[in-house]
Amino acid sequence: MDERLIQQQEQELAKTGRYYLHVCFMTIPLLCMACFLYGLRPLLLCGAALLTGNLCDRLVSLLRRRVYRAGDFSNESFALIIALLMPATVDWYVVIMAVLAGSYPFNPAAVGYAVAAVSWPEQVFRYPQPYTNIPLWDATSVPVSSTISDTLRSGGSLNIGAISLVLGEYAAPMGTGAALILLACGLFLWLQKDVRLSASVSFVVTCALIAFLFPRQVGVNGVDIALRLQCVRDELLTGAMLFSAVFLLNEPYTCAHHHLGRILYGVLVGAITMGFRYYGVYETGVCFALLTVNSISGWMDRTESHLYALLHSR
Repeated sequence: MDERLIQQQEQELAKTGRYYLHVCFMTIPLLCMACFLYGLRPLLLCGAALLTGNLCDRLVSLLRRRVYRAGDFSNESFALIIALLMPATVDWYVVIMAVLAGSYPFNPAAVGYAVAAVSWPEQVFRYPQPYTNIPLWDATSVPVSSTISDTLRSGGSLNIGAISLVLGEYAAPMGTGAALILLACGLFLWLQKDVRLSASVSFVVTCALIAFLFPRQVGVNGVDIALRLQCVRDELLTGAMLFSAVFLLNEPYTCAHHHLGRILYGVLVGAITMGFRYYGVYETGVCFALLTVNSISGWMDRTESHLYALLHSR
């Protein structure tokens, strides 16, 4: 029995290790785009996060007196995701502290980002404009702003072209703006069977429906479908929505594991995310929504399993 359990655990670790490795690979094109928009500073920030995540994994293995598993890239993938959620002007210590703060049973990347957002909001939620010359070591002199979130929160519409929005040519976190690259990364992970679309699709559909039915932009009347669709576009392409759908929702240990549970998981995260965006003070409310729903994802799995068992018994 023990040998069978050990083999099962090894198979599960191999499967999740493959997922985390692919996530690390998928951050490379986003990092390349960030370097194209902001220079080499994103590369150094991601390198610092990656090194911190790896050292944390080795230290935990040493403290728990277990063998360090080089094939488990979970800490490294979380570190890269946290770094890409940050502005290119963020200080080094903010990224390092965010990586150190990530822990289970909640999504580690969401935990790390939430800790940094609450502790240093003036750095995490203010972004430089693309193509700005950002120094490698000290970016305190670079002008930053929160124009996108301020405009949407005040009920305004974004004066940004569709191409610029899709390519990420606006002030945003380093890795969350390039929608085309994010969709390509999501397609790769799905084709590799690393993720299932149920949670991500239900999340995006829920956010889109809320933005369509209850737009926060001023002047949207009941029959102007084109303007409502523009509101949906503005909401989905900002605030790390697509980034979260690809890299955060499908984390193996914190997402619901059954099909119906995943759909409900995505719906709840989407609804709470839009609540944070509409009534909260932080633009990237999806990380806080994830932490909220993570607290009941295990209960959702157990409830669905009990329902299946009850139906089969009958």
